[in-house]
Amino acid sequence: MANITAADVNKLRTITGAGMMDCKKALVEAEGDFDLAIENLRKKGQKVAANRSDRESTEGAAVAVINANNTAGVAITLNCETDFVGKNEAFVKLANDLANQALNFATKEELLASDFNGITVAEKLIEQTGVIGEKIEIGAFERLEGAFVGSYIHAGKIATLVALSANVAGADEAAKNVAMQAAAMNPIALNEAGVDAAIIEKEIEIAKEQLRAEGKPEAMLDNISKGKIQRFYKDNTLVNQDFIKDSSMSVAAYIKSVDANLTVTGFKRVALG
Repeated sequence: MANITAADVNKLRTITGAGMMDCKKALVEAEGDFDLAIENLRKKGQKVAANRSDRESTEGAAVAVINANNTAGVAITLNCETDFVGKNEAFVKLANDLANQALNFATKEELLASDFNGITVAEKLIEQTGVIGEKIEIGAFERLEGAFVGSYIHAGKIATLVALSANVAGADEAAKNVAMQAAAMNPIALNEAGVDAAIIEKEIEIAKEQLRAEGKPEAMLDNISKGKIQRFYKDNTLVNQDFIKDSSMSVAAYIKSVDANLTVTGFKRVALG
């Protein structure tokens, strides 16, 4: 029987994040073989993951990271089952580590297949399911590129990215403010062009039914409903919304106040729950 020391157990715990007793048991079963012990712990994780596959993972951490020259950003959610785990320091660190790694990839599938300290990200999530005892998964994955990309994270539950048309003086603060807007107001699109035609058709029909119920003449419905659609755009598209820090101007007008030629070219939003 191999001589399992406290240093060995601590080393395995550092590598895997598993509990002390789980690490000692894994090393004993593997007769001191670290690779086999890690594999055994991962197998335990796979078993736990399978048992918890039908559980809801609506808690966790929402994270946004930007590359060094502010031309690309990624926002992800690392999901778990309880708020207690979602606020755990090690869990939040893992979320940030995965988000930083995600900067190198275009899709969640590419991220999951990528190497993370000798195993894939997908395998790491299975391992952590075994360690923590909760279903752990990457929920949302959004990537945004632009001339200048900024971000905002609200209470670790909502993360947003905003792209601007140029890297001008004040771009950092402007992008953060608009990202904060997107987090708070949850727009459905950047501007009118981004709204699905089916949504507009439905809104027009709803508006017309309301007008008919109010007794408005049929001949007036088209013109009045057009006004209601403009209001819909104002409430639901990012650049047309009232700026939350100064409701006397729209988001588009706020951006123009930073630089006359500046525009918002895109945004992404991820949220837990």
